[in-house]
Amino acid sequence: WAALQIAAVAALDDGLGRTPPMGWRSWNLFGGNVNQGLMERIMEGMASKKRQVDGAPTSLCDLGYCDVGLDDNWQKCGAGSAGYQYHDASGRPIINTASFPDMAAMTAKAHGLGLTAGWYLNNCICSEGQEPTQSMYEQDVHFLTDVFGFDGVKLDGCGKQMDLDKWSKLINATGRKVVIENCHWGQTVPSADWCPWHFFRTSGDVTASYGSVVGNLQTTVPWAKQGLARPGCWSYPDMLEVGVSGLSIAEARSHFGAWCIVSSPLTLSHDVTNDTVSDTVWPIISNREAIAVNQAWAGHSGSPFKESDARVRLADFTHVVGGVVTPHDGDSVPSFQYFHKPLGGGRVAVLMMNHGPTAQKLSLFQADVPNLACSVCHVRDVWNRKDLPPLEHDFAANVESHDSVFLVLSPMPTQFQVDAALRSRTCSAKVTRRTSMDAKRRAH
Repeated sequence: WAALQIAAVAALDDGLGRTPPMGWRSWNLFGGNVNQGLMERIMEGMASKKRQVDGAPTSLCDLGYCDVGLDDNWQKCGAGSAGYQYHDASGRPIINTASFPDMAAMTAKAHGLGLTAGWYLNNCICSEGQEPTQSMYEQDVHFLTDVFGFDGVKLDGCGKQMDLDKWSKLINATGRKVVIENCHWGQTVPSADWCPWHFFRTSGDVTASYGSVVGNLQTTVPWAKQGLARPGCWSYPDMLEVGVSGLSIAEARSHFGAWCIVSSPLTLSHDVTNDTVSDTVWPIISNREAIAVNQAWAGHSGSPFKESDARVRLADFTHVVGGVVTPHDGDSVPSFQYFHKPLGGGRVAVLMMNHGPTAQKLSLFQADVPNLACSVCHVRDVWNRKDLPPLEHDFAANVESHDSVFLVLSPMPTQFQVDAALRSRTCSAKVTRRTSMDAKRRAH
């Protein structure tokens, strides 16, 4: 490959990442004990329709979770040349073929199942400690795109290949559409006119504890308030720990709702082939109304608008940065905290979180909700997927410790809209009946 002159990339205008990416990644489940067979079974699990949503067989990919990402330890450590760990003299990455005998076949399997496949570079296990050569960048990108046919890449923060402008320029020059994750743990961040990736980590690694989840959630707030978390440049407080041992159902639900309302990419990490785990978390991760909040864009990515004066300390208020467990800034969080996200058309999503150690009554006053365009508001309970009485002044609920209330507030429908909806449902029912009758006639 001829060396490319790398200019600063202002922002990626490739049509990717216009909504928060959704998928699955291997690290939380497998760590370094990963291989091609395990990855291919996960792919099959992502495409399986053995569960239902609203009575219809539905896969995780049907819900939007279509990317399957391989994380660290695909490389053959110690096999490199000239002091490099896993790159040869020409800069080519060296695959551990005992674990991954045919990487191209693995990505082909993903594509055959209607999925996309993600890779991982600038690895942490046996990271490259020497300054990288231009050919290392070029060959990594060549194998990513032309040899293996991946559709996404996580660029970690462990090795020396930290030049995200260079990565982005080389990837885009191939012509292959690749979603880029900046995993520099909040240390390489966007500006108003610079974002050469599609989503960026705002923190170190999250762990499966409520304290870590809430701590990582707070790291998204500055980017939302500055308007720097946006389509094609989403803030990302790490993978979802839903279904990973350590969180209660209430905590997992709050975790998922929090990631949804701040427009975080939704990256599953549980064992999708384990029926017990999958059945437990399915009502949370298959909630189409919560996912719709996550995927909506109306100018703001989601941020807190109200919180208590009282503070509480949470156990494990930490994240993992470069393999080191590190406390989050501060030593406490509000006892309750409310997030909002505008959805367009005067609609606003609200997540009311109880960070406290016991149940408490949480009250929401209509006048406090930013961007709300109604004096009498329709109220939708996202978790229970049902309508609640209209909101004219305030709403209150008793919320258990570490649980949450997830609402969508919107203008009340006009009589014209109600009539139109009824006509639409009536026409739909008539078409369904006619189709059924036609099918019966053909059968006879």
